Amino acid sequence: MAATVMRSFSASYIPRSQGSSALGLLPFRRRWASTFQQAIAASSPRTTWTRNEISDIYNQPLMELASAAGTVHRRFHKPSAVQLCTLMNIKTGGCTEDCSYCAQSSRYDTGLEATKLSKVESVLEAAKIAKENGSNRFCMGAAWRDMKGRKSGIRNIVEMIKGVRALGMEACVTLGMLDKEQARQLKEAGLTAYNHNLDTSREHYSKIITTRSYDERLQTLENVREAGIHVCSGGILGLGEIPETDHVGLIHSLATLPDHPESFPVNKLVPIKGTPMFGQEPVKLEDIVRCIATARIVMPATIIRLAAGRVTMPESEQMLCFMAGANAIFTGEKMLTTDCNGWDEDKAMFSRWGLVPLQTEASQVTTDPVSVHHDFSILDDGRRMEADERYQAHA
Repeated sequence: MAATVMRSFSASYIPRSQGSSALGLLPFRRRWASTFQQAIAASSPRTTWTRNEISDIYNQPLMELASAAGTVHRRFHKPSAVQLCTLMNIKTGGCTEDCSYCAQSSRYDTGLEATKLSKVESVLEAAKIAKENGSNRFCMGAAWRDMKGRKSGIRNIVEMIKGVRALGMEACVTLGMLDKEQARQLKEAGLTAYNHNLDTSREHYSKIITTRSYDERLQTLENVREAGIHVCSGGILGLGEIPETDHVGLIHSLATLPDHPESFPVNKLVPIKGTPMFGQEPVKLEDIVRCIATARIVMPATIIRLAAGRVTMPESEQMLCFMAGANAIFTGEKMLTTDCNGWDEDKAMFSRWGLVPLQTEASQVTTDPVSVHHDFSILDDGRRMEADERYQAHA
């Protein structure tokens, strides 16, 4: 049976013998293994991927790819644990950017009314409700191009971050481009993660956005990383891209950073009337699953989050994504401007499928937010060995 499992991972199957295992080839045999086989046998992340290597993984038969991704997922994460995150729009609309998918751009007539920054008290009240419903990460988004000249805004956001952390929750914000000093201020406030998506591949990017360059996005990620804040960066699927090249390109851009992102949000485009992307053909399920599975194998320790558009996916489709390596969701009343799966709906889904909320060491009450250590949810060596033993027992 174990040999059959390995055979399913690659058409270029190498028979098992002394020096190989059900989870992959042992080191002295690896020089003969394919990129795919080496990737699924990895015991730690690597940042030296070539685009061709990622493409080779991406283009494996989907059943084999998803199965292998599930194996890698179990080596690095508790397979039934899914992080519950809640997102709040703390400043709606009026953004000067021309992101062709976004309802919050001032360039498009989407019927969205711009608002000022929310009060600290109202944000913390929303965070309390999220915590009571099981969320352990609270994300706050403001529709800004950048933080230049927003001194009062950043002071209020610092208080929001401190308040969320004091509740025993992870705090994440997305505020547009960020310089090094602003990143330092957010770090001192205790910020867990900063979201700044690349959206798509470098090659496809200029067809979606012209007011902010790809390199400017990467610079923000560098500023965040250097400040000691976890990077949350992913993409939007369904922007008219070519999955075989642009999904690979997106993953390659993130997998070759000095450190992999702590989390990788996978958004399914929700076409908004009034934006250039309205009427765009929906991304196919197989392309979503393939992207998630590839990201799981290439960035094994990263949390992969089903984000916008999950509300359009039947529960069976969501399960395919979890089995391929996704292990976080947004849940609650709303995303930024689109609908979100509700807490009660997700609690029922968790109960049906035996899923449990993922907890991290950052999710604890503290009077010193900066000192709290964030847990990637990577299994320690003992639990990883147990996972390997469980796999071999079923092989």
